[in-house]
Amino acid sequence: MELIGQLKGLVLAALPTVFFVLLFYLFLRSQFFGPLVHAIEERARRTEGARREAEESTAAAKKAREEYEAALRKARGEVYATQEAERRKALDERSAVLRTAREEATAFVRAQKVVIEGELAEARKQLEHESGVLGGEIARALLAGRGPAPRASGGAQ
Repeated sequence: MELIGQLKGLVLAALPTVFFVLLFYLFLRSQFFGPLVHAIEERARRTEGARREAEESTAAAKKAREEYEAALRKARGEVYATQEAERRKALDERSAVLRTAREEATAFVRAQKVVIEGELAEARKQLEHESGVLGGEIARALLAGRGPAPRASGGAQ
């Protein structure tokens, strides 16, 4: 019995300590661990939300970048097409100018050939006439036995 009495005394002496430990546990659970767990859950929830927002923002930025690059490729294509059209137009204009210049040069050459052929015919005609006159003078001079007669050319005598 003595053992039971000692145990009874020990339990009675430990009872206030157990009560204070239990009270301290309930106090810490309600005042410290409860808000701490609540803060950790709130932090996890906000972190997950921020992560989702970041992923959505990244996806939106990627889509916007792809749209920008597509628009940039399209604009470059349009610029290159415009440049190519301007280049072709300039080449066509240049070809037209060259063709016109060639045609004008050909017409000028033909006209000058006609003029030169006319001058050549006139010169031949004049040479034939003068050769006939000169031949007659030479023949008369040979027949008369003297040198050629002075020509009436209207120059200095």
